[in-house]
Amino acid sequence: MKLYEVLYNRITVVFSKHNSYLTFLKLKNMSFMPNEVNEYVNREISWLSFNARVLQEAKDPSVPLLERLKFLGIFSSNLDEFFSVRVGTLQRMIDAGVKSKAMVGVSPKKVMKEVHSTVLDLRDEFDKVFTRVTKELETQNIYIVDETQLDDVQKAFLKVYFQEKVRPRLIPVMLKDIPDFPYLKNQVIYLVIDVRKKWDPQNSKFALIEVPADVLPRFVNLPDSQGRKCVIMLDDIIRFGLDDIFSTFDYDSIGAYTIKLTRDAELDIDDDVTKSFFEKVSESLEERKKGQPVRFVYDREIPYYLLDFTLKRLDIENFENLVPGGKYHNAKDFMGFPKIGPESFYYEKKHPLPHKDLRNYKSMLAAIREKDILLHYPYQSFDYFIDLLREAAIDPNVTSIKVTLYRVARNSNVINALINAIKNGKTVTVVIELQARFDEESNIYWTQKLEDAGARIIDGVPGLKVHSKLCHITRKEGEDIVHYSCIGTGNFNESTAKLYCDHMLMTRNKDITHEVEKVFDFFDHNYKVYDYEHLFVAPLQMRNKFTRLIENEIKNAKEGKPAYIHAKMNSLVDSEMIDQLYEASEAGVKIKLVVRGICSLVPGIKGRSDNIEVISIVDKYLEHSRIFIFCNDGDEKYFISSADWMVRNLDRRVEVATPIYDVALKKELREYMDIQFVDNTKARIINEAQDNKYVRNNCKICRAQEDTYAFLEKQLQNEDT
Repeated sequence: MKLYEVLYNRITVVFSKHNSYLTFLKLKNMSFMPNEVNEYVNREISWLSFNARVLQEAKDPSVPLLERLKFLGIFSSNLDEFFSVRVGTLQRMIDAGVKSKAMVGVSPKKVMKEVHSTVLDLRDEFDKVFTRVTKELETQNIYIVDETQLDDVQKAFLKVYFQEKVRPRLIPVMLKDIPDFPYLKNQVIYLVIDVRKKWDPQNSKFALIEVPADVLPRFVNLPDSQGRKCVIMLDDIIRFGLDDIFSTFDYDSIGAYTIKLTRDAELDIDDDVTKSFFEKVSESLEERKKGQPVRFVYDREIPYYLLDFTLKRLDIENFENLVPGGKYHNAKDFMGFPKIGPESFYYEKKHPLPHKDLRNYKSMLAAIREKDILLHYPYQSFDYFIDLLREAAIDPNVTSIKVTLYRVARNSNVINALINAIKNGKTVTVVIELQARFDEESNIYWTQKLEDAGARIIDGVPGLKVHSKLCHITRKEGEDIVHYSCIGTGNFNESTAKLYCDHMLMTRNKDITHEVEKVFDFFDHNYKVYDYEHLFVAPLQMRNKFTRLIENEIKNAKEGKPAYIHAKMNSLVDSEMIDQLYEASEAGVKIKLVVRGICSLVPGIKGRSDNIEVISIVDKYLEHSRIFIFCNDGDEKYFISSADWMVRNLDRRVEVATPIYDVALKKELREYMDIQFVDNTKARIINEAQDNKYVRNNCKICRAQEDTYAFLEKQLQNEDT
């Protein structure tokens, strides 16, 4: 056993409550010998490289103009979550004194410094792209204006809007008049106000105002000015009204500067056995709001004396992650920028295609009885799944519905269908994950709604997150009890299904449905550990089964047989799986991967990963599905899965991968993967440099997401003929 593995096993006992530490510790990010080639990319740096790919979309002039603005919002939202979760974990490790290179390959402090440096570079690039996009908007007569650029008509409009809508929501706090600095909420933007008396600085006033973007629109359309369409931000509407707010003070100048604090969002669940898990998660959500600071962003134009005052009063003057930024923060709000301008400013709207095997059926259950169905979102509609639930709810022969829920839509039709099933006398069991990060409050709400309706709720498995995507319907058919199962790569969420690329198998195959029934029995009775012949179930044996498939490819390569692995996933971080892929590459196995997000594997290392190619596709939809294909000496094995190859997925979550047995569906998945591999428009090359170079060649232009839609559309046309 290697040294880092020994240390990992020992430290597991110490940090057993803090699983986020263990993910970091398990991955030996870098080699110990300074002259060795670096075989692992640190996961935090790889994630920042992914977010740089998002920023590339905002920079790309071929992307419709207002979609580029949305990508700036996505980039900002991603970065906020990164600091709340990943940097929060790093800070915990630093606070705990974890620093030995033998444990993690590189110390958390060193990673934190590299993160900080990379984030500053990305922030500078963000500002450049934002400036470029706004200038292009101006060429189209769309202006984002501030309080200094208004004409008389706009000023009159804003004066009324400020008094009626904004002023009642503002609570200025005079900072010099109170002993302690007010508590700053996580990722909420504030304006620090400098009410300045030029010749009497001692009598100058400092104030703090929360920007109420949670209850008011961040962007407001103004009356047109000389044929120009104008939008102003809520921050600047407040600046516009500063004279009104502070009219009782004597001052020469007044300025407002944005600040934002990001806090550690990791939940600590206590061990009090007298409390239900529901109560523990609810209490932990309250504690999250008081999490430790992990990033402080401020307007770089803020006067030094005001910044110094703020940092000292917050007791963060020596803080590692002090990030100078622009005038506006929380750029994630650009995802909700007003719809303005022609249709050419947006992606072409393509309606979901009908599924070739479902369009002639009135009954979803009848269609699934006929053959296995594979759905591809967002190219085909998620409504098929909701239709299945609705049909099951009123079918007199359906006796029960069981489902796992991780993230659901705000106004969930899935939940509504389940409640309807309860009203129709069906037994409904819902395994709902209360620890789905940032969806905890929503899931608590839906848990109460379902419980009130009469559903049987199982709130997960102690010590594990339930991340599998399973639905199981039981129906009486004559003398038989028949099961129908849905196994997916993405959440049962009609909102994200319009934006995320995912797959769902609908089947009544007895081998598969029998094992799905076993998984739900495990949720009910955690002491029952089953053997699964067909499904791959984590944390029980998914890792081992994937390992055996890789070992089989290695064996075949050494015997001179065809050997390859083609896979698609969101993240590849698990060091054991990476080492096995390296071993396979050394044996001659040809490996092609599509990894949208974090990839700690380094392709192209001579003698180590020469036979591995990795690309990442970032486009208008979020690539989210997990697909695995193994050559198996010509008898290919196909799987779709809810799990990435990360420690958390393979060892600390309940995940399910299902085989695809239907020959036609295998062919469909093969075509889908082949389209991904030849993308030369939105695919980036993943390498050690993390420089995100686009795949460019002399082949026919291919854009995977557009070509996948065209492939499924052609399927329909072929069926018609």
